[in-house]
Amino acid sequence: MVPETCCVLFLTTICCSASSLSLSEVEAMSWSFLRDVLSGVNKYSTGIGRIWLAIVFIFRLLVYVVAAEQVWKDEQKEFECNIRQPGCENVCFDYFFPVSQVRLWALQLIMVSTPSLLVVLHVAYRESREKRHRKKLYKDPGSMDGGLLCTYLISLLSKTGFELGFLFLFYKLYGGFNVPRLVKCDMSPCPNTVDCYISKPTEKKVFLYIVVVTSSLCIVLNVIELTYLVFKYSIKCCFRGYIEKVQESKRGNKKLSSVNHNGTTLFQGNDEVTIFGIQGDGRNLPTSQQQE
Repeated sequence: MVPETCCVLFLTTICCSASSLSLSEVEAMSWSFLRDVLSGVNKYSTGIGRIWLAIVFIFRLLVYVVAAEQVWKDEQKEFECNIRQPGCENVCFDYFFPVSQVRLWALQLIMVSTPSLLVVLHVAYRESREKRHRKKLYKDPGSMDGGLLCTYLISLLSKTGFELGFLFLFYKLYGGFNVPRLVKCDMSPCPNTVDCYISKPTEKKVFLYIVVVTSSLCIVLNVIELTYLVFKYSIKCCFRGYIEKVQESKRGNKKLSSVNHNGTTLFQGNDEVTIFGIQGDGRNLPTSQQQE
């Protein structure tokens, strides 16, 4: 009974603390958590990756939190049709905006930023592995090599895929990257074709263009960084193989030179005789050869 009572008290405390927070405070906590995650990835990113992070912070996350949310606030209340048929405005709004544009933008930010968490988790796994074994297993847990390189490449591919997928969703759901002033709706229960007006269409169009431009720029940066890393480590692997071959050939030449220095091969008819320990004064030669 005691553990159950503790669990109930713990859950009650969490629920009370969550209910005491306003929606804006919860949203602020969520975006600050996302900011902290992206800041942690910054330590392990390349120069191109840091540019990507700057664009996500300034032109996407900051613009969304500061301005975009206010533009789409109460968008359903401000959606008006020139008829007062009950349910007509709701049906038309749901038809033209099946998902709110600003919520789809927020979902895009979350999904695009999530793959970067894989890199942080991989580095944390390396650090915990070194603590568990109590010895140095890596030159640097954050060094971009081996498994961490593969994780970073996977995160780049995932971010690029999410960006392309959400751009496609924006295009398909809203019939292109445009916010019209007037839409015509003939959905039931509307008695006929009615004119519906979207609030702040120009302002929403500007922010939608910001979404498209920043997403396209992030895709280009991801592709450039992916190409750079693959090219860089491919060249490094080729040079490493070449250096290993050169070192092996040098070791082979050293072995041959040591054999030539310590032994001489003589040919007597069809027989091959090797005489070791030859010196310049001939003291180590057999007696018969010294006499000759």
